[in-house]
Amino acid sequence: MGYLQPAEYQAYGLSAETGDDWIATASALIEAYCRRCSLMATEYVERIRLTPGCQTVRLSYGPLFSNALVGIRVRYGRPRRGENGPLDEPMLAQVAFAFGLPGSWSTLDLASVDLNTGPREVTFAANFLGLDYNEVEVTYTAGFVTVPVAVKVACAQIVKNAQATPALNVRSSKLDTMQMQYFSGSLIDPQVQALLRPFIAERLG
Repeated sequence: MGYLQPAEYQAYGLSAETGDDWIATASALIEAYCRRCSLMATEYVERIRLTPGCQTVRLSYGPLFSNALVGIRVRYGRPRRGENGPLDEPMLAQVAFAFGLPGSWSTLDLASVDLNTGPREVTFAANFLGLDYNEVEVTYTAGFVTVPVAVKVACAQIVKNAQATPALNVRSSKLDTMQMQYFSGSLIDPQVQALLRPFIAERLG
């Protein structure tokens, strides 16, 4: 989607005749820079490994709402090389294999997990056998309902930078998206980077 509407062009320093393709391409560059498919509310699925001894994961995308969680699956897989886990204990290993736990996914009741929307953290309790999960799959909704002002300013600035770049041939009737992508390093200048910094996804899992 475009992060500026035609009625907003002049308010953000663009000509009213600015083509929609400029806005669409600038918006696509913003999404690529922020490492997300959209800054607006979007459903994501993340599969994350838990650190041994820790039952909390941090989600990559925000902001989150109190009802952001859509579904959660968990499992206890075999520890990776160098990881210690409950299956290192012979008794727990026997119980786990008896119940077919290693590698099998279980769906959790969303009420059984704790979501802290500020730092985007999800905390899990140990399962009924006393084993900690070591991999989780979280389906959740994250993003904005309305476009933040900083994103609108960044979108307009990218268009201005593009229109000031002779190699992009601004007189062309059709915008060359590949050219815009090629020059993205100069179009997303330090000012734009500062505006977009709060919206960059943090892929931790």
